[in-house]
Amino acid sequence: MKKIRKENLPSRHVSVGPKSSPHRSYYYAMGLSEKEIYQPFVGVATCWNESAPCNISLSRQAQSTKKGVKDTKGTPREFTTITVTDGIAMGHEGMKSSLVSREIIADSIEVSIRGHCYDGLVGIAGCDKSLPGIMMAMLRLNVPSVFLYGGSILPGKYKNKEVTVQDVFEAVGEYDSNKISEDELCDLEKVACPSAGSCGGQFTANTMACVAEAIGLALPGSSSTPAPYESRDKFAYESGKQVMNLINIQLKPRDIVTKKSLINAARIVACSGGSTNAALHLPALANEIGIDFDLMDVAKIFKETPYIADLKPGGKYLAKDLHDIGGVPIIMKTLLDGGFLDGKCLTVTGKTLEENLSSIKVDFDSQKIIYSTNKPISNTGGVVGLKGNLAPDGAIVKVAGLKSQFFKGKARCFDCEEDAFKAVGDKNFKAGEVIVIRYEGPRGGPGMREMLATTAAIYGQGMGEKVALITDGRFSGATRGLCVGHISPEAMGGGPIALIKDGDEILIDAEKGVIELIVEEKILEQRKKMIKVKENNFGSGALWKFSQTVGSARFGAVTHPGGKKEKRKYSDI
Repeated sequence: MKKIRKENLPSRHVSVGPKSSPHRSYYYAMGLSEKEIYQPFVGVATCWNESAPCNISLSRQAQSTKKGVKDTKGTPREFTTITVTDGIAMGHEGMKSSLVSREIIADSIEVSIRGHCYDGLVGIAGCDKSLPGIMMAMLRLNVPSVFLYGGSILPGKYKNKEVTVQDVFEAVGEYDSNKISEDELCDLEKVACPSAGSCGGQFTANTMACVAEAIGLALPGSSSTPAPYESRDKFAYESGKQVMNLINIQLKPRDIVTKKSLINAARIVACSGGSTNAALHLPALANEIGIDFDLMDVAKIFKETPYIADLKPGGKYLAKDLHDIGGVPIIMKTLLDGGFLDGKCLTVTGKTLEENLSSIKVDFDSQKIIYSTNKPISNTGGVVGLKGNLAPDGAIVKVAGLKSQFFKGKARCFDCEEDAFKAVGDKNFKAGEVIVIRYEGPRGGPGMREMLATTAAIYGQGMGEKVALITDGRFSGATRGLCVGHISPEAMGGGPIALIKDGDEILIDAEKGVIELIVEEKILEQRKKMIKVKENNFGSGALWKFSQTVGSARFGAVTHPGGKKEKRKYSDI
């Protein structure tokens, strides 16, 4: 293979010629040899931290990645960025920082790569927002890149049943309802999360890990292996080797991620009953490269895709179970064979998706997790888009595992999650009601909080199928029940959700894709004239800054114009 000349790479600005002598002196200070300085520089970005089990194994995997780079005549430069761990941020004001962290992760990787002129990037992610944040940075920078998921947690065991953190959140509701004792709750919390790794169901982290493979940015089979397994280190090593191959052939993220590969990614979310958050993150990825691909585009694909993967929270199985039967490639091959994937899309292997999957065989008799597209769990994907006078710019609902997709009830309104959570804890709501949580959108929160603490408490009380919940905020991938999120425009933007009053009738029909506020238009017009928009509590800092720049959830809640306004890509310097 012909090696690309260093003089054509971004790192020439800090390593080649007499003018780079001061820059090279810094590299000598860190123990690099002359040979290493004249090799391509590869940023190895991780979200390693001690915030949560999702991230604790990422530093180990980074070392294997660096060895892969070194063994392929590259010079790795490790650096870290932040994460906000949703499981710990959930249910209080800390969750306002979660979506903000996606932007900070993408921005921080961008400025680090730009500032140091790296030639390639391997990004290693654990918690929910770090996956799209890293992929957004890859598309923004457009240097040869490989994405690596840190892996999922092993399942816990409680009373001879496999459990996840979702069970702990729902157990809080059971405790509130006197179904379990405080001792039982404490016993469960001690065993639910037994290892390093991200939450084990098809929640946001595992959903976006599937997306990384389907979109072509991750090595085939790299997403399903649990974090503690040493075989993860082999994927890390191979990711380091592969990024060097990509630098040599100059195959870049924007050669890989196209409208067709975004559609592939949406299909794998739908067929696996994945997190509704993917409907926020896929448009954000599209924004980085200037492609029109919003919430309603994603929802259309969801509607056309069969639901074939029996994974939690809507189903029975965990990421480890999927790994045991062959991982994400099994899902992808099933979709490909059913005609639901575009196999011609390029991937980081340098081969097409179809070529990557050519040796994969799917046996529907020997496993119970993945169904054929000819005999799916249901004909429509696990996530559905809604539209109507209550959400003119769209909304999203996960229907995987629901017994009924229709609900009509009277509104009970709350202007923040804390008030709703307290009401649920106090049982200050009734069967047949639609709980409305507003002013929690991207601008209004700010930060578009997830509502898992509230939805899990409802489910734990046995009310999950008896009430509906709608919000301009988000839901965790672990949320279940009839929960509608991403309602746009949001309340802070004067959306119709701000006009709802207690007792108003609301109709949700996920089969028809409709969400309606059954109030006469003239009454809504009168309310609109009287409304006083609630102000958020932040006048400075990162959350204020986010609220000033963030756009609609329909377009990914992004904070910059993206590829359409771009004048020059970093990789062209």
